Amino acid sequence: MKIDILGVQAFVAIADFGGFQKAAETLHVTQTAVTQRLRNLEDFLGVMLIERTTRSIALTSIGENFLPQARRLLQELSSTLSEIRETGKAQRGDVALACVPTVGIQYLPQIIQAYSARFPDNHIKILDHASSRVAEAVQRREAEFGISLAGSMHADLVSVPLLEDHFVLVCRDDHPLAKRRSLTWTQIQPYPLIFSGDVNGNRALLDSYLGDKSADLNLQFQYDVQRSATAVGLVASGIAAAIVPRLAILKGSYPRLRIITLKEPTISRQLVLITRKAGHLSPAAQALYDMIRTGR
Repeated sequence: MKIDILGVQAFVAIADFGGFQKAAETLHVTQTAVTQRLRNLEDFLGVMLIERTTRSIALTSIGENFLPQARRLLQELSSTLSEIRETGKAQRGDVALACVPTVGIQYLPQIIQAYSARFPDNHIKILDHASSRVAEAVQRREAEFGISLAGSMHADLVSVPLLEDHFVLVCRDDHPLAKRRSLTWTQIQPYPLIFSGDVNGNRALLDSYLGDKSADLNLQFQYDVQRSATAVGLVASGIAAAIVPRLAILKGSYPRLRIITLKEPTISRQLVLITRKAGHLSPAAQALYDMIRTGR
């Protein structure tokens, strides 16, 4: 049903100010425009709201009954619009973002803490998904924006670079390699390894970097897990060393862990911010997006 706000506004102004000319001055339009707006409203309703003569106007009985409702309608609309406007200015509201789990371990917490200090009333929902699901969540509007791995994505989405996350070897302090500061991929091949890959795309990324060399290396992936946090937990228990992104290791969480740089080649994954190409972030989401992009 079409709601004729302009017609209702004209009707109330005519009733409150006692004439078309004063109503026009109040609404900052011509008298002709006010007359037409009222006529359109009456035609739509199929009733007369105002009886007009050459010298005076008077509300019909229907007009008198409708006037308080019309005033309430305009007041509620004005209050609602003012609330939305003030909410936008204050950047208040709920925010939903999607991200790969490793981002939530080390990169996001400090930014979320700063955001919550600035906007204590805003509710934040974090959907920690595999990389492909992050893009789907943004595309389906389950999240306003996302943090995922760089790569091909749907034409409706757009991405901007965020940061590089290097792959490292993590082991416990009693592991034979624990005292090394850096290692080549060849040097780690004799040792059993834990790998977290399929759900987050790490396996395909490593294969693309290592190429044919991966077959020659014969890395001993004795344990496969879905998430890097699980791999780190197994390392802390002394099961084996693991290859994980550096962001997967929260500083201080496992004091006995050692992080060793991997080189020849140095392999990293590009994390990107994803938004809908034709979408507009809410003020609350835009504030968080900007803080994540700048890192503060």
